This record gives sequence, C-alpha cells and structure tokens, in this order.
Amino acid sequence: MHKTFIGPHLRRLRQEQGKTQAEIARALGISTSYVNLLENNERSVSVPVLLKLFEVFGVDWRDIAEDDDPTLLADLRAAVQDPLFEGERPDLAQLRAALVHAPGLAACFLRLHKAWQSATEQMISVAGTVGSAGGGGEAAPVLAESAESAVHAFFRRNRNHFRALESAAASFWDGARVPTDEIYTRVKERLQGKLGLTVRVLPVEAMPNTLRTHDEGLREVCLSEALDHPNRVFQLVHVAGLIEQSRLLDSLLEGSGITEPWGLSRCRVELANYFAAAVLMPYGAFLDEARASKYDFDHLATRFGVSFEQACHRATTLQREGAQGVPFFFLRVDKAGNVTKRFNSTGFPLAEHGGACPRLDVHTSFRTPGRIVPQFVEMPDASRFFVFSRTVDRPTFTRHRQDVRLAVAMGCAIEHVGEIGYAESVTPTAETVVPIGINCRVCPRSNCDQRAHQALILSQPFDERRRGATRYEA
Repeated sequence: MHKTFIGPHLRRLRQEQGKTQAEIARALGISTSYVNLLENNERSVSVPVLLKLFEVFGVDWRDIAEDDDPTLLADLRAAVQDPLFEGERPDLAQLRAALVHAPGLAACFLRLHKAWQSATEQMISVAGTVGSAGGGGEAAPVLAESAESAVHAFFRRNRNHFRALESAAASFWDGARVPTDEIYTRVKERLQGKLGLTVRVLPVEAMPNTLRTHDEGLREVCLSEALDHPNRVFQLVHVAGLIEQSRLLDSLLEGSGITEPWGLSRCRVELANYFAAAVLMPYGAFLDEARASKYDFDHLATRFGVSFEQACHRATTLQREGAQGVPFFFLRVDKAGNVTKRFNSTGFPLAEHGGACPRLDVHTSFRTPGRIVPQFVEMPDASRFFVFSRTVDRPTFTRHRQDVRLAVAMGCAIEHVGEIGYAESVTPTAETVVPIGINCRVCPRSNCDQRAHQALILSQPFDERRRGATRYEA
C-alpha cells in the first residue's frame, strides 16, 4: 500500500497557525511525539488524522497529502545526470530520501541548477553572437526564459498530459462512434450547425504562405489546398477546440505561470493541438492499438487517419495514471540541426536540451527519406536510450520550395525497448551503442571525432605535443 508522508506540509501548517507541536497534538487527539515523527517524515499519516486536520484546521486533507514527488523526482534525476556530478552522482534512494526529508532543499537545488543551465545557455548565446560578428560586433542582450521555453516547461510540469482536455475530447462526439473516413465531413457539419462556420478550401495562390485562417466577421474557416487530408481534419478539430473549449483553455492558462502575451497565445495553440489529437486518437483506443502494434507509427497513422508526426505527438501524452504508455520524448529537427519542436513525458536531459549532437541519427535520416532509422545511444553519464527517427514532409506552396522535409525522433529509456517493434532489428552492444551528448558546448567527450566546439566545462588540459581526433583534443 502507498504510504503518505506529510512532514513539510504539517510543519508549514503548524507554523502558519503559530502553534507548538504539543498544541497540534492536543487538537488532533494524538501524542506530541507522534506529531514530531510526522513532521520528520518518520511515520506515515493515517486517514483518520488527515480527516481530523480537515475538521480542526479547515484545510483540505487532499492538499496536505498531495504527492508531487514523481515530478520532482524526475526533475532531480534529470538534474543529477549533468556531467558536473560525474563520479559523485547520488543514487535513486538518496534522491528519494532528499524529497522525503528535505523537500525545500531539493527545490532550492533544482532552482539553482536551472539557473546554472540558463547561465550556460546565455554564455553559448553570447559566444555565438560574438563569433558571428567576427569579434568586432557587440553582443546582443541575453534574454530571460523565452516564451517558447515557458510553454515547453508548462507541458513538462504536467508530464505532457492534461486530464481535463482528455475528458473534453472524449465527449466531443456525444458518445457517437464516427468512422475515420467520415470525420472530415462530420466536423464540417459540426462547425456549420453548432458554431455557424463555413469551411472553404482555397487555392495556394489565394492563401500565400498560409495553411488556415478563421475569419470571425465572415464566419468562415479557410484551408489551403497545400494541406493533405489528415491535416485538413486536424485543423478543423483544432478550430472547434479553440472555440468550444475556450473556458477550459482559459483555466489551464491561468495555472500555467505564463504571463507574456505571445507565450499565452502560443500555449493556447498547443493546448488546442492537444485537444485535437485527443479527439482524433481517443486515449484508450490509441493506447490499445499502440501496444498491439508495438508502437508501429505508420500503422497507427493509417488506423486513425492522422499523419505520422501527429501519431508520434499523441504517443508522448499517454501518461494517464493506471493506463500509461511508453514514456517517450519527441524531437523535430530541420536540415540545419535546429530543434523546431519538442515534447517530453520523461525526465531525460536529452529530451529537455538535446538534439544538436551530430552523432544522433535523426540528422542522418535525411539521407533515407521516409524510412525508420533505429539507434541505441549512450549519454555521458552512461544512461542509455533507444531512439528511432524518420523524415516527414511539410506542405509545399510552390515548385521552387519542394524540399521542405523535417526529421522527427522518438526516444525512450532502454528498459522499454521490448515494447517497441522498431528495436527488433538492432541489438545494444558495445559496437552498436553510439556515445552522444546534449550539444558540443557542454559535452565532456573530449575525444569525439565530431566535436565542433570547445566545451565550456570539464575541458581537458591542452597538450601541444599531441594532435587528437579534432583540433579541440590534444
């Protein structure tokens, strides 16, 4: 049975009430020593004591017993994978003990580590700016956390799963079961009958560089011919979600911690995308099919009438308590190596900050368009992952812009490979596991033959008498 510890919550409540342990004990009808044990997390709390807390002090026992350890534990595990802690890395038992006995200290550590990461990224930004200016330019001012990063952090805090959106999506069709090949027509009818919106598909030249518009004055939604069928369906459900679920979206945004207008709008779009994916790929049906097919995303895309990329997105959201799928991270990369989108239901540092390592095969998948490229990788801390990549095509507006491919990568911890069919063609051995890093600036692998920059941290002394694999290694 799950034991509930409330030490820090109880101590904070007592201090807010200005009471001693003895006074709390008398109010709850327990001994002072038991209160002391509870506050130090040396005893778990019983249900009667929780209910008494609610009765005597007017606090919701569910709030005081709220267990946010899974998210904090994942964050701690990710933070201590930093190369800075090489050789001194605390194990899982120590991390759990820190959360139980000193949650405030753990939170301060995470805040400090995040600030250190931000400072490192700022140094990278400044170095890149100065380098591009040839040494004579003035470095651009370094900004605080970007709105895009704030949106990603909000999704990360929720483990990329929103129960309220799942519930709203489950009732979208009012209990009816709509065949996949009829969804487009049914959504158009719904927009017209329920929201008074007419759907029009217009030529590319009528909507230059635009895939969808919603004109509230004309009461119409216009889609570009550049969109294929799955993306036309997705865009219409997205619009329905923006309008019909506006109050729910407002509520979620209020709890996001995002204040910048651009970030709020960006987050609303991502939440509406989540809703659309949940409507088109119902949670239970999608999870069952994913497990049965061993996460064959081409099959899933065909079965649910969506794109390969949309099916990959949906897989990262399968984190419902008691019905969890493989915890994936998702990266989308362009030909220049920029990560243009990331989703994450894990605490892995590769998912949070990685994607720029040239040894990650997501970059080489452009050589074999449309084919799955499987790969086992190992981070500098010796943690291993299975990653598979494939290119996806973007809408084409003109014949002069035909090569608009991107590459997507899905990854998970190596212990989940038995659930994924793409892993059956490769075996993790010393020869097949590829050592990678987050990016060259912070990667400690001084002997990597793909190193493009001198590492900002953990640099080895330079020996001018030796020439290594790269000019950064002596």
